[in-house]
Amino acid sequence: AMSRYPISLDRPVGNSEDSHFGDLLPDSGAESPAIGAAQEMLRTRITKVLKTLSYREREIIKLSYGLGDGYSYTLEEVGHIFKVTRERIRQIEAKAVRKLQQPSRSAELSGFLD
Repeated sequence: AMSRYPISLDRPVGNSEDSHFGDLLPDSGAESPAIGAAQEMLRTRITKVLKTLSYREREIIKLSYGLGDGYSYTLEEVGHIFKVTRERIRQIEAKAVRKLQQPSRSAELSGFLD
């Protein structure tokens, strides 16, 4: 029968003072170490691939796809930042994306894109 009384998560388990009931509960909010490691590897590879672009191309890609602060800027907003037209930003972005699709660069990310 289940107990109807609340149990403290700080209650010691067994004979050890070091082990508490709360330690035994899974943390559903925590990501698995494997996922964390894979995401860190992906971040490292993306950074490496982006470094093969010019500074301007790299920054435009990061802003357009939210790779910096998580916000995806519009062509208009990126244009204001670089003081050029949105059409020029579109052209630079398209050129950068074509470069990123080249096998020498995309191979770096292939394991993550499958």
